[in-house]
Amino acid sequence: MVSSAKGEKMAPRGKKKEAESAQPTDTIADYRFDAKRTNIPPAGLAAQGKLESPQRIRYTYDPHRPPMLRFDGSGAADKLPELLVTARQRALTDEEASLLAEALRTHQPWLEWSGKREKRAFEVEPVALHIHERIAAQAIVKVAARQDVQRDLFADPKLSYREAVQFYQHDMDWANRMILGDSLQVMASLARRENLSGRVQMIYIDPPYGIKFASNFQPEVGKRDVKDKESDLTREPEMVKAYRDTWTLGVHSYLAYLRDRLMVAKELLTDSGSIFVQISDENLHRVRAVMDEVFGAENFCAQIYFIKTSGKGGDYLDPVGDYLLWYAKDKPATKTNNIFLPRAPSTLDEQYTTIETLDGMVRRLTTAEIAEAAAPPTAKRFMPSSLYSDSGGKTTSYLAALNGASWQCLPGYFWRTSEEGMRRLIGAGRITAVGRYLRYKMYSDDYPVVRVTNLWNDVRAGGYGEAKIYVVQTNVDVIARCILMATDPGDLVLDPTCGSGTTGYVAEYWGRRWITMDTSRVALALARQRLMTAKFDYFDLRPLNDEDRRRNPNGPWLKDEKVPEGTQRAGAGGTAMTLNCETVPHVTLKSIAQNSALDSIFAKHQPTLDEKLKALNGAVVNVGKEARQKLAAKLVAKQKAEGKKAVTEADRRRWLLPPANRDPKVKLTVDADFSGWYEWEVPFDTDADWPNDLQAALSEYRAAWRAKMDAVNAAIAANAENEELVDKPRVRKNVVRVSGPFTMEAVMPAEMTLHGSSEIEETEGELDGFDAADAPQNAEAFLDKMIRLLFADGVRFPNNKVAKFSRLSPIGEDFLHAEGEWASDVTAGEGNTQTVAVSVGPEFGPVTAWQVENALTFAARRGFENLVFAGFSFDAAAQAVIQDDPNPRLRCHLAHIRPDVNMGSLLKETPNAQLFSVFGSPRMKLESNADGMLTVTLEGVDIYNPVENTILATSVDKVAAWFVDSDYDGRTFCITQAFFPDKGAWEKLAKALKSVIDEGAFDALSGTVSLPFVAGPHKRVAVKVIDPRGNEVMRVMRLDGMEGGY
Repeated sequence: MVSSAKGEKMAPRGKKKEAESAQPTDTIADYRFDAKRTNIPPAGLAAQGKLESPQRIRYTYDPHRPPMLRFDGSGAADKLPELLVTARQRALTDEEASLLAEALRTHQPWLEWSGKREKRAFEVEPVALHIHERIAAQAIVKVAARQDVQRDLFADPKLSYREAVQFYQHDMDWANRMILGDSLQVMASLARRENLSGRVQMIYIDPPYGIKFASNFQPEVGKRDVKDKESDLTREPEMVKAYRDTWTLGVHSYLAYLRDRLMVAKELLTDSGSIFVQISDENLHRVRAVMDEVFGAENFCAQIYFIKTSGKGGDYLDPVGDYLLWYAKDKPATKTNNIFLPRAPSTLDEQYTTIETLDGMVRRLTTAEIAEAAAPPTAKRFMPSSLYSDSGGKTTSYLAALNGASWQCLPGYFWRTSEEGMRRLIGAGRITAVGRYLRYKMYSDDYPVVRVTNLWNDVRAGGYGEAKIYVVQTNVDVIARCILMATDPGDLVLDPTCGSGTTGYVAEYWGRRWITMDTSRVALALARQRLMTAKFDYFDLRPLNDEDRRRNPNGPWLKDEKVPEGTQRAGAGGTAMTLNCETVPHVTLKSIAQNSALDSIFAKHQPTLDEKLKALNGAVVNVGKEARQKLAAKLVAKQKAEGKKAVTEADRRRWLLPPANRDPKVKLTVDADFSGWYEWEVPFDTDADWPNDLQAALSEYRAAWRAKMDAVNAAIAANAENEELVDKPRVRKNVVRVSGPFTMEAVMPAEMTLHGSSEIEETEGELDGFDAADAPQNAEAFLDKMIRLLFADGVRFPNNKVAKFSRLSPIGEDFLHAEGEWASDVTAGEGNTQTVAVSVGPEFGPVTAWQVENALTFAARRGFENLVFAGFSFDAAAQAVIQDDPNPRLRCHLAHIRPDVNMGSLLKETPNAQLFSVFGSPRMKLESNADGMLTVTLEGVDIYNPVENTILATSVDKVAAWFVDSDYDGRTFCITQAFFPDKGAWEKLAKALKSVIDEGAFDALSGTVSLPFVAGPHKRVAVKVIDPRGNEVMRVMRLDGMEGGY
């Protein structure tokens, strides 16, 4: 979408120079896509619609047998063809059948690990996802520029309430996606609930390299120095579960973890799709064997080694890089784009060592010229290339004529072109004789680039100028190359290992759609800030050509915002566009040999050349014997003084006049005693001792020859194929591009009750190695444990008072898990007891708005006076629902469960006190000025420290971020203002837009007071605060009847 900081539309796109000169300097843009996505529940409406409960998805696999490769050492597989032939003719004997069965069982290697054969399948629940935030960088920039914000900037579908609660039933405009949740469940949900199966073009996975904490997580936003200490262990329940799932049995569970995700990823890939897995040498061989098993060895594309460091020193060989394993869904159908690099100078020096000057002289570069890079600047370097092919027929087997001699093709070989093609190549000056062989002249600028290989040594410093913000941050240039190789603009890229959001960042940079996910709130908090504050070049767009439509006929591509909505798509000449990239010529022997345009050029220039040659020969026959001898003596003198190798072909042509210039030992098809020059013998330059008329005649001939060659080269260039440099799009100046709209989403945990089936079902063949004390087998066990702990410890309030239970009993109500009484209610005064209901959040997930709304309904119906929500984390939307609840008889309390109680053997000691702590909402002030504009001031927030199990009243400078939705609709939080204590967060955008937006506006986005805004139609303002561990607290303020302050 294109807009101006002054509210103007972007100037029409014309030719590049015209476009650049016409562009206003204040244009701000993002890319939109000609694609749709399914409407999923907004977090604020999750409890108000109906969700189907699809069956769990069962994935089966071939379970063959600590990890090792096995092979058939018996040789039985070698007899397979013979046995199969026999089986067609008669029934096999028992011995033959046994041999066949054994050969089939062992003819391919496989990887084994503990548990593989015991578990022949795994099941995944396709959980529902819900949208928590809509983010549009353009909206934030508009607020900074004191402009109104339109809802369409967020790709908000604007559905009616009736439509909005019909989840998964409607299409809406595409917005990219960042999802909190286990990648296995999220990918299954995308595949089955949203029908994205077979629609993802590329998947990039960067799994943990090892068991160390620093390879798996970062506990806080600003803490990248992660050690293997308890204080550095993450307290996010989802991350703890993921860490356990991955490393409980070391590499065995690691391989099972990876295989399961690869199988679901394969389902998401389109038939032309690719998957890249980044891995170090520690587990490279194992991971490749697993990928062979999941995708098939026949779909292996490449093993890429990329250099990422100069080395840190070590006892053995110093590792300086990592690996990428590239597999295809279906290799023959795979979409690939060639990536090219400029030809290295060393290649020129090693292969292109012959030059041709403007007058046609050919010679080898001297050693000194190569060493000092001192080749004549106007000369063209070329490499004599083979003219022979090992395949051909009658049309490519003939005697070729060049320089008055006949040339036979090598025995057993054929010419690479027909006689007509050879004639054109010779006429174009592209054939040269090297000893006894003919060679094709391949100029260095015929193809000035080389294709990327599987060794990437040019991506070491990648990052697009960004500082590293995450402990396991992936190299930007590595992912960019994968995306450019395997996708087109508008294609969908997915990363189940989001981390700091590098894949999303790179996909956004190159105009691709993206979905990324992670179990870590810290990772997503960093990724959100990175995308939200990013500034990109605006790449010029062009209409699709025939090759684009052939390669990707139904692709979403990019959207040209100039074209009105409702027009036809790209396939019929509609709205879709792609990046306008630079091209390089690719002149080939074939393109010259088949270029019929050369024939007319030859026909036009040959009479002139014949005339000039006739005049030249008329002048040379008049040169006397004495002058000829004097010229020949110069050749002898140079040879004696400098050596035979110093004498060039130009010297011989200049000083040996015909017929003395011909070697009698060479067999010619022309008259060797001819007293003039043949066209292939004409000198390149004159000598001072030549007669004036001879010098003039040669100059005229060379001028005519040069005119012909200029026309020939122009025709060759016009007919040459062009290779598109997909990594070199043309940049449109004076346009600042920001990230397109994206959403922050999360998994909706399943309801837990003390009756009915368990959320965590037992699996076939569970291993003894999994300790039930470390990983509870079902939801009932977890709820029972939490209720017992809650009764024993009570609830601690911010004033350090503790509310103890006089009784607390489990109940089987939906969404309510326990009921009881407080022995001394800290909120009602000493000696006053009140009834309490308890709703416990998921073991691995947050308390959601869906859970809160349903629990509130049941608690109010039962007449409880207090409702405690106990959870490891809380959705911001859940907090908003509580603040919005109008029931004065029911007081709600959000109690953090200390994460340590759920970490088992990961900690040396498990705590048994101060386990449940209530926290408050952000402290803030809402004010109205004389113009009716509103501002929000954030004064502080209660931040829970899970390591020390304390709730601290914290000043604003200790938070990771805080956001404002100036017109909160109760459905989804739309970020209209974003504040980061890091003063450098908005620096790049501020500098890029300083001519149209006061830099002070961006300075304010690192402060505690919002920019002024007007009240919206919903008359509600929401503020969300993110703490350093990625947790969220939220407060909603109503504007109805507000006067002065709030």
